[in-house]
Amino acid sequence: MIYRSTNNESASGQTMHSENRLQHAVSPYLLQHASNPVAWQPWDDAALEQARRENKPIFLSIGYAACHWCHVMEHESFEDAAIAALMNRYFVNIKVDREERPDLDALYMKAVVAMTGQGGWPMSVFLTPERAPFYGGTYFPPERRYGMPAFRDVLEQIASRWHENRDSVETHAARVVSVLQQHAPASTKSIEDFHRGLFEDAEQALADAFDARWGGWDGAPKFPAGAALALLLCLHHRNNAAGTLSMVTTTLDRMRQGGIYDQLGGGFHRYSVDEEWRVPHFEKMLYDNARLAVVYLEAWQHTGISDYRTVAGETLDYLLRDMQDPLGGFYASQDADSEGEEGAFYLWTRDEIMQHLGKEAGALFCESHDVRQRGNFVSQESGHHGKNVLALKKDAPNLAPLRKTLLEARYRRVPPQTDDKILTSWNALAITAFAKAAFALETERYCNAALKGGAFLRDVMFQGDTLLRAWRNGKAHLPGYLDDYACTVNAFIDLYECSADYHWLEVARTLASLMIDKFHNQAGGAFYGTSAEHKHLVARLQPLHDAPEPSGNAEAALALLRLGVLFNEERYTTLARETLSAAAHVMRDAPAMSTNLLLAADLLYRGSVEITLAGDDKHPTMKAFLRVIGETYIPHRVLAYAGDEPERLGLAAVRPSEKALETPSAQVCKDHVCLPVAVAPEDLSGQLTQ
Repeated sequence: MIYRSTNNESASGQTMHSENRLQHAVSPYLLQHASNPVAWQPWDDAALEQARRENKPIFLSIGYAACHWCHVMEHESFEDAAIAALMNRYFVNIKVDREERPDLDALYMKAVVAMTGQGGWPMSVFLTPERAPFYGGTYFPPERRYGMPAFRDVLEQIASRWHENRDSVETHAARVVSVLQQHAPASTKSIEDFHRGLFEDAEQALADAFDARWGGWDGAPKFPAGAALALLLCLHHRNNAAGTLSMVTTTLDRMRQGGIYDQLGGGFHRYSVDEEWRVPHFEKMLYDNARLAVVYLEAWQHTGISDYRTVAGETLDYLLRDMQDPLGGFYASQDADSEGEEGAFYLWTRDEIMQHLGKEAGALFCESHDVRQRGNFVSQESGHHGKNVLALKKDAPNLAPLRKTLLEARYRRVPPQTDDKILTSWNALAITAFAKAAFALETERYCNAALKGGAFLRDVMFQGDTLLRAWRNGKAHLPGYLDDYACTVNAFIDLYECSADYHWLEVARTLASLMIDKFHNQAGGAFYGTSAEHKHLVARLQPLHDAPEPSGNAEAALALLRLGVLFNEERYTTLARETLSAAAHVMRDAPAMSTNLLLAADLLYRGSVEITLAGDDKHPTMKAFLRVIGETYIPHRVLAYAGDEPERLGLAAVRPSEKALETPSAQVCKDHVCLPVAVAPEDLSGQLTQ
């Protein structure tokens, strides 16, 4: 449906006709709003020109398809004809998918936080026709409640301010833009000058905020901090402090037992609304599951706890089952809602479970998963209704077939909507997870999934000299951002390790060169998140903080350091060092928000462990070498294969002795010192343990 407003007046008094232009969008989130009576526009030249021509402020609404409160605001306000009439009369209304346009999301979220002290989604921002923000917030109810003003009142007050006090509004907007355009001053010190105490301070900051009973940080709502857990594993490997490992294992145990983990289908929901990980916010995000699969794998490698291996495998199997496109890419997310109710797809009554499992097995399952007759779930919208979130209260034998039965029954329900757009950086994180799992879990299908996903990014998303951001229904569009390039470089390095195909390193180097050309700050310091291909931005940000995906600069530094080791090229290492030096103040002042930067800095300081394999990849000894590597926790591992042209790589270890070429062999090097060539798997295991 196209809605046309006949009472939309310009400043000159002429009647303007506006229509909802989202029906041609690629994003599922924008398409969800295509039938609203609001005259929504995409962020494009036409919408921005309309605002200038009509001299109207812009109402910018940013959200994403799996966002529950975005749906609530749509139903309450954007589907309301009277509210829509106010919006159409006084504003040019622009709707943005934050996952397609992370540049706009980051820019205006920074403005909202600066103006209000907090942020979130849906994000609601009012801009001048020149795109300068002057008022913002998140969710607004249609009527005053929750201590928040009514959205209709906000609209009328903003419109009044714009027409009656325009100069004051524009002065305030200019001040906000000035804040957005400020970058941290370039550091006059190298990252090495910050080394002393940097990691100890980060570890202490995480320990101070840690929930020793339930794991995780910062109370409710509680998010799974995958990068923080990865950093703590790395630090424990360095200092062997029992308390550091305890933070990791407590958190991983509590999460896998809680409702935040899908006890039937695998995979993690986005966050827990309580501190105990019991009741999730039910949306599932690709990037969360990719990162957490790697953390559980690494925790299994480090501790030998088999439950962590199981969770990693179940999470990856969920992605393969529910989130992979036939062409190889992975979808962005799954909604929290189905049939108009949050969590309906995942909730169970005790009677339903007994019906599917029978009396005896049903009682065992209910006891193990804290299922109560009165229910354990309370919905903010519908109250207490006898439904249960499944959480693992106590383990018991023979639960696997019971879970399988209930999972099959669950698939007969109306599923939550899947946001089936494919995002480059998120897919790169998933490719990395599958490539790493191919080693750790000895699963060829995981390597095949990684290779299929990599081929999609290479063949579909990489066009000419541009890596694109998003794809859906056969259409790839939007120039990629720093994190798209950096995450993909890292993923292609991981594909080389998984497949021993040097081609992936060639593509990684090509992308790295483009990343440097398009995003590097020529004045020195951190990379920009956007390139010259991204237009109509009032400021160009340098992403340093993790929020909640890894920052583009952290991924860029990591990719450059890995390439620097593989090819022995100092230019890569120098750029990475400059990036980390520019971000050193962030790591020092806000370590919990810069854990991925700290992981990259740890690689710079500690150096990599370089492992080179030579020989027939079908030989039993080679397979045993790969098994040893997959089962061993090796922070900052760099793996290379000695092929017919070892001079292509710069590692000393890729030039094995003639004796080593006679049979599969492995060599371990660190800090330019190489251990003797290992020809037996147990020798390699001993060297890696050292």
